[in-house]
Amino acid sequence: MIKLIVLDVDGCLSDGKLTYTSAGEETKAFNVKDGLGISSWSKIGNNVAIITGKTSPMVKKRALELGITHFFQGVKDKDRVLSNIMTELNLLKHEVAAIGDDLNDYNMLRLVGRSFTPNDGVDEIKEIVDTVLTKKGGDGAVREMIDTLIKDNNQYEEFLGLWI
Repeated sequence: MIKLIVLDVDGCLSDGKLTYTSAGEETKAFNVKDGLGISSWSKIGNNVAIITGKTSPMVKKRALELGITHFFQGVKDKDRVLSNIMTELNLLKHEVAAIGDDLNDYNMLRLVGRSFTPNDGVDEIKEIVDTVLTKKGGDGAVREMIDTLIKDNNQYEEFLGLWI
């Protein structure tokens, strides 16, 4: 049973595009369906972590909105951070799933029991993950991953029960 999902941001939670205002501020768009899936995953007793290579106030805001407590920005060694989280939560490899889309996610994805990439992930990542999703990053890929895991975990009725 998967007890922790680990999320990359750019290219997974967002579409990976970097947009800047005329004042030089970065903007990001997040998919509301991903957000509902993440918050629901937590409400049924599972854990969520964000491990991202960039640092962004928008990502911090989104993590706070979704109640994500395991939140790490500016990370160059994602597998080391993930190993620490797994130790802290006393989780084994087969209890952890992750989504990533590019080479900086490679080692992290090799560390987990179930790995995913959005449909527009790079070829090198598509070759090593367990599941290439049908959705693109920022366009519901994280929700697709969560929906898959909820069914695999036999938590679908509990998930649905939050809303129906």
